Amino acid sequence: MRSVTMRDGREVLLDGDLLPVLEALYQEVSVRSEFRNTYETMMGEIRHLVESMDDDERCAYLIESLFLNIVRYENERLAAFLRKVEARDAEDRA
Repeated sequence: MRSVTMRDGREVLLDGDLLPVLEALYQEVSVRSEFRNTYETMMGEIRHLVESMDDDERCAYLIESLFLNIVRYENERLAAFLRKVEARDAEDRA
């Protein structure tokens, strides 16, 4: 299995799973800078990782990213709907 190197030298295994890549970005950019990183710093590291991937890897990670984002979007929509239902129920009980 191939890996790519982050700008600071950390190796990230490319196994098609987005979560290890996100964890590496979080640890190396956010935690290392004590959460004082900037948009530009994170985007620079993401660009570096994406540019280190071949076309098939980029495609696989785009698909994984879109899937993860749609699941999150669905969960947020469901949570908002449930909050509305709970608020209505609370009003009805009052």
